[in-house]
Amino acid sequence: MERDFRQSPLALAVLSLLHAAPLHPYAMQRLLKFWGKDSVINVGQRANLYKTIKRLDQAGLIAVQHTERDQQYPERTVYELTEAGRRACRDWLTDMLARPRNEFPQFPAALSFIMLLSPAEAAAVLEERAAALRGRLADAEAVTAAASNAKLPRVVLADDDYQRAMISAELTWVEGVVADLRGGWTWSREELEEVSARLLPGGDPLSPPPTAG
Repeated sequence: MERDFRQSPLALAVLSLLHAAPLHPYAMQRLLKFWGKDSVINVGQRANLYKTIKRLDQAGLIAVQHTERDQQYPERTVYELTEAGRRACRDWLTDMLARPRNEFPQFPAALSFIMLLSPAEAAAVLEERAAALRGRLADAEAVTAAASNAKLPRVVLADDDYQRAMISAELTWVEGVVADLRGGWTWSREELEEVSARLLPGGDPLSPPPTAG
């Protein structure tokens, strides 16, 4: 069944954590949040984590090691990595690192319809985004500074370095677009309707494309 399992960042995180030691789901979630990995892996919803763990177990990539019973806590199931899970973890890791994928984030999708706003409205909302990005960049730089002070090896901070670089690049781009908008970049409904009429057969987005010959 391991070949049928669809890899995901959360599934990879579970397998990676179990490389070190058997864990129960609550401990996995706490560790990911404690290490700041919840900024790149969605572990906010515990139901998603339990669903992923169940599927990994059914696929034979992890297995129940034992169940902990303590009067102070609910019963907890501790999982361990199987050999198939160890192989899958390495395969997924190398594949995710080597192969870029179109992950359909929200921002580019929204940009594709930004013309529904006026240039002034677009500038205002992008200025709001730029302010949020500056805050995120400051947080990322604080993490980098703390890691440097703690003398942590660079390899454990690769995701933080990447996040900081991506935030910085996006901020530069957004600020450039805002400057263009404030500097006179504009569009109008009439202009967009003219483009639509020119590019779409008959101006009708539902009409079929012309057939060859």
